[in-house]
Amino acid sequence: MNDNEIKQAVRERYAKVASTASSCCGAGTSSCCSPTDLATDYSKSIGYSEAEISSVPEGANLGLGCGNPVALASLKEGEVVLDLGSGPGFDCFLAAARVGQSGKVIGVDMTPEMLQKARENKSKGGFENVEFRLGEIENLPVADSSVDVIISNCVINLSPQKGRVFQEAFRVLKPGGRLMVSDIVLLEELPKNIMDSVAAYVGCVAGASKKGDYLDAISRTGFKDVKVVGEISIPEDFSLGEEIIKSMINDFGVDKSDLKKLRKSIQSIKVHALKS
Repeated sequence: MNDNEIKQAVRERYAKVASTASSCCGAGTSSCCSPTDLATDYSKSIGYSEAEISSVPEGANLGLGCGNPVALASLKEGEVVLDLGSGPGFDCFLAAARVGQSGKVIGVDMTPEMLQKARENKSKGGFENVEFRLGEIENLPVADSSVDVIISNCVINLSPQKGRVFQEAFRVLKPGGRLMVSDIVLLEELPKNIMDSVAAYVGCVAGASKKGDYLDAISRTGFKDVKVVGEISIPEDFSLGEEIIKSMINDFGVDKSDLKKLRKSIQSIKVHALKS
């Protein structure tokens, strides 16, 4: 697939997620259409507290993340925060509570259905300091040097142009601004049949970079003090939805032994970096 085909596949999958209120990138042991309680259990397993989960409007947490970047971003009152790939707004709403009414949170997502859901959630929760914009994270609809903090949760791995994403992040951050992202990386190369699987790509696996390459891409952009501040293995029960597994087995000939290797090859990391 070329870059445009990849983006279209990702957009279509997450439009479906938004429309069915289900999770495809994180939770999902019985199907891609996961119930709310499964999304809650998954979110707890990757670092969200019960208080955080219960503080957002119903439907804002679809279990799509792979970590809790807000918890480690050290957000301060009055800061401007940008969320790359904001989905239904879960992390945006958590950030909004930390920056207060004197601060601002901007969520950017390329899927209109997700944007609509996020705006509905904003209205339900009365979040006046949150704004959602339609756009691609490779071409952010955000002014130069206008943001204090960038967060992102299990989204950059879906981009076929990760270097461009980090360049855009660097552009919109103010001098002294910081990057705090949770994402999926690989510890070793995946079998070719998995790398070629569309299902594995939209499931946050086949598009992931090797850990060292991911960190190097951030550093090459100009970020300083690039550090992994947390890393976890994705819980086996939640690492892939059954629909994704079936698609890889049936449509792309992925062997079950390769799936076992896959589970050991993916990792969630939290990365912090600074723009000097």
